[in-house]
Amino acid sequence: MRSIAPAGLGLASGERPTLKTIAFMTGLGVTTVSRALKDAPDISAETKERVRLVASQIGYHPNRAGVRLRTGKTNVISLILNIDEEIMGLTSQLVYGISEVLASTNYHLIVTPYSRDRDPILPVRYILDTGSADGLILSSIEPQDARVKLLIERNLPFATHGRTEFGVAHPYHDFDNEAYAYEAVRQLAERGRRRIAILEPSPRFTFQKHMHAGYVRGLRDFDCQSIPLRDATIHDSLTVVHRAAMTLLRDHPETDGIICGSSAGAIAVSSAVTEAGRQIGHDIDMVSKQPADLMRFLRPDIIAIFEDIRLAGRELAKAVLSRIDGAAPEELQSIFQPDGRVVFGHEAKAG
Repeated sequence: MRSIAPAGLGLASGERPTLKTIAFMTGLGVTTVSRALKDAPDISAETKERVRLVASQIGYHPNRAGVRLRTGKTNVISLILNIDEEIMGLTSQLVYGISEVLASTNYHLIVTPYSRDRDPILPVRYILDTGSADGLILSSIEPQDARVKLLIERNLPFATHGRTEFGVAHPYHDFDNEAYAYEAVRQLAERGRRRIAILEPSPRFTFQKHMHAGYVRGLRDFDCQSIPLRDATIHDSLTVVHRAAMTLLRDHPETDGIICGSSAGAIAVSSAVTEAGRQIGHDIDMVSKQPADLMRFLRPDIIAIFEDIRLAGRELAKAVLSRIDGAAPEELQSIFQPDGRVVFGHEAKAG
């Protein structure tokens, strides 16, 4: 989008403001203006503030093509986003968190979406082949994720929302889904629930293994029984989840606890519970992750455990920027715990 300068500032209608425009308006040299906008240490704070104020008033933005020609950098971070995550309520908070960090830098965020029926490596190959970003953020991580292997081979900085399992260190931020499922079983057991089903992620993704491990460990430690919820995952449509939950409650009426791996899935399951003539909080209890403070307004009878997706966005942005600056991958790993703590580096790896 072209910047349109306000009338009366010496620019023709539709003319793009440049460094020369700012230099003319401030009485400074073009080089001084350029260094002020780059926060050079030898430029006074007063001069920087004056230059930034004029740049803001006239709608100046650096020409990315010119920056790339001069520096070889695009000043772009690309978020490769599985659009299925919008169904789970993750997208807006993730983008918001990333943008919070990039706002104080020269980097811009570009979201590159893909759907489940498209090979997820294609947008990564496009960015690598065109050199259209300085760093990538990936979501929906698989245990042997081909995108991560390719990015390591091509040496492009990146960070992942989730973990891989092929033993090569890389930057990531993740939610401790094993601890989540274990805590969910514990809370249900405290309420006297012993026959517990779980709506898990697709087995395609790494965090399904983590969540399932926590569920199994919780069942063992709290003397509970697994009730199978078949033919649906949190990555399926709400219609599919609703139908699977109805089948569960019909075939296994003894079910008295359900764990959901996403808040959207929890809404579909809770609808099925109501249709089946059951009452949440009375003869059946539910636990769900929530990425935003919505559950207490929509379904306050569901036990909610917070997953801070906005914080995830911030940590991922900081990780990829630090990797661009040369930080070691092992130093750029973090995990958000269900109790609200964030563990970093070797502590995260150990977890």
